[in-house]
Amino acid sequence: MNCEVCHLKELEVELFEIPEVLRCILHTIIFHRALGPIRPKDIDSELFEITYVQCGDAEIERKIDEKIDEFIGRAEKHPNRKSQICLSFYEVKQKLATWFTNKIERLCWEQWYINLNVVHSKTHSSKSHHTKVVVEPREITSEERAMSRAALERALRDVLFQIIKFVDEKKEHIPAIPKESITFPYEIRSSWDSSSGMDMFKRMLQTGHPSMLS
Repeated sequence: MNCEVCHLKELEVELFEIPEVLRCILHTIIFHRALGPIRPKDIDSELFEITYVQCGDAEIERKIDEKIDEFIGRAEKHPNRKSQICLSFYEVKQKLATWFTNKIERLCWEQWYINLNVVHSKTHSSKSHHTKVVVEPREITSEERAMSRAALERALRDVLFQIIKFVDEKKEHIPAIPKESITFPYEIRSSWDSSSGMDMFKRMLQTGHPSMLS
């Protein structure tokens, strides 16, 4: 099966910005791969001048929020580090394994890699009387905060346009629609997960820096 892969533009975020950024991206992808019937729900971001659409399904919202909470919990333990979240859509097939049992096979047909550079608030460097550089945290100004927020908002908009372009151009690989389902089966994993982390690392070694869509 042909598996299409999209590496989204890397975003530099602080911990408190992660929930809004990931909700916006994950819900946008899943909405554009949703089946029916759904009840589209417009959501105004709490941090950005951006409105995105959810499927209006409580189970999807619960699963996304659960994965975001897991990601933040691990990011807090590993500050100032790049990481990935992979959203995979797959098809479930049954294969006859023996005379008595059936083997269920998951065939991945699309993967989305969300690339984040998680940083802490800005710091400044000063020299002590021993001329050793000491990094001390400081409160960033409201002007710096506004500029940083505006830059992230622009980058997030670019990612959303990248998603829309991809779903408009890539359609031939989509499998037959499963019955009685709001979305195609999907899985969300991060580079913090032990199994998927190694797969992501191997993929980066093989392909180099993730390619970007123009």
